[in-house]
Amino acid sequence: VQLVESGGGLVQPGGSLRLSCVASTTIFSVYDMGWYRQVPGQQRELVAVITSGGHTNYADSVKGRFATSRDNAKNTVYLQMNSLKSEDTFVYYCKAEWWDGGTKYSYWGQGTQVTVSS
Repeated sequence: VQLVESGGGLVQPGGSLRLSCVASTTIFSVYDMGWYRQVPGQQRELVAVITSGGHTNYADSVKGRFATSRDNAKNTVYLQMNSLKSEDTFVYYCKAEWWDGGTKYSYWGQGTQVTVSS
């Protein structure tokens, strides 16, 4: 499975961006999809998750500002980021994960840079 993120860029504090992640699979709907972010040299941190059933969960640092959604017909997961702060500056990655019996299938995208700066 290949995951391709897009939508990153430079935005001013208080602004918004929407990230997209398209998956190359015919069974996208079974995957739990996650958004992570990372600064080089530091551990990748979880930002948001949307399960195959549509349930969402968010890191405390982004609750109320970020929202994730998915369109299974388009094999796409989104991360809407509002009220962006300078501390949201990271490379953002999407991850697809699926358990098939006892086997976990896990895939990462290549990342997209988000820079929040005036």
